[in-house]
Amino acid sequence: MIQKDDDGIRQLWIRYKKDRDIQLRNDIIMHYSQLVNRVVNRIAPRYSDYIDIDDLVAYGILGLIDAIEKFDLDKGVKFETYATFRIRGAIIDQIREQDWIPRSLRNKAKDVEEAMEELEMKLGRQVEDEELAKHMGITIEELHRLLGQVHSFSLLSLDEQILEIIGGPSQLASDSNTPEDHALYEDLKRILSEFIDVLPQKEKMVINLYYYEELTLKEIGMIIGVSESRVSQLHSKALIKLKNMLKRVNVY
Repeated sequence: MIQKDDDGIRQLWIRYKKDRDIQLRNDIIMHYSQLVNRVVNRIAPRYSDYIDIDDLVAYGILGLIDAIEKFDLDKGVKFETYATFRIRGAIIDQIREQDWIPRSLRNKAKDVEEAMEELEMKLGRQVEDEELAKHMGITIEELHRLLGQVHSFSLLSLDEQILEIIGGPSQLASDSNTPEDHALYEDLKRILSEFIDVLPQKEKMVINLYYYEELTLKEIGMIIGVSESRVSQLHSKALIKLKNMLKRVNVY
């Protein structure tokens, strides 16, 4: 990993964004390559039985390159924060491309995401189920069924990313983590927390109870007074909204 001070790496960024020279990009890749290793080290244990760690690294490098190409220096977001999301997302997406999930269902999930983002941008607020269904030209029952399918197959890579950052047994306290690791994940948690806070009450409760309290969907349903299937729909909607919000600030 090449060593550059903050001013040096910023100048490297400026030169690359201006000239698009491949060698400059390679220098940036080398500078941030440890981000890939950190993400792979967190993800590898759950997939090590059926995927080679070198493949995970290769997927992560593709995510890092994508992050470099799309990063906006003027957004005010740390590149480490943005790249970590892109790297993790690229790895998970590549893993899921190898499974048996029907492409038709992937496409439907994408349609829901795009429709929700389009309608929220148009209205300037979060949308109700009835509005989203009408916008998509389907019934409310069809929308709920679709949201349930999306949740069942775990098509949204943000779900994995939230689990890595705030859910389940925390790995942040590990002695093997550096101060930079802690600072990076605290930044990620802060950004997620801000967006979770603006979700509608029930969706916010589902996210908090599922990721922070580690309750099952059935247990959450009993607490908020809805069926387990309705909880899965609320969970899917919340994930889509979080993903769209993160995209708008260049962190997804």
